[in-house]
Amino acid sequence: MPGRAGRENDNGKVIIQSYNIDSYVIDYAKKQDYLTFYKTEIDFRKMLKYPPFCDIILLKFQGENLNEIQKVSKNIYEFLKKSINQNIGIVYNPMPAPIDKIKNKYRWRMIIKAKISGKLLDCIKYIIDNQNIKKSTSIIVDINPSNMM
Repeated sequence: MPGRAGRENDNGKVIIQSYNIDSYVIDYAKKQDYLTFYKTEIDFRKMLKYPPFCDIILLKFQGENLNEIQKVSKNIYEFLKKSINQNIGIVYNPMPAPIDKIKNKYRWRMIIKAKISGKLLDCIKYIIDNQNIKKSTSIIVDINPSNMM
């Protein structure tokens, strides 16, 4: 494979580690077919409402009392379902985070897919400011998170 890391005339070797070696991403990378990769990926992202066609808002709930975390996340979910219609975005049910407990704190999360707007941000701010949340419980809003853990 010529042209790697500034050594354009020398052959290079690439090692790829993957859980899914049959992925189209690896196939297009091997072929160095950027345009087909881009078209496939952008169509996929559009169909699933992923960025850049929407924003992802991750609400993280954390605290020592699991019942409180479940109650707060469910209340916020119900409010958002009523406040955000299908034309604005999609609100997914709250659920345990992939790593659901760290240092005696339970972790739940809720995902919202929508285009960021003043109305949406005002709605999120309102629900956080007006929840009766115990001091041991926290809510973190992460817009377009770099990871979903």
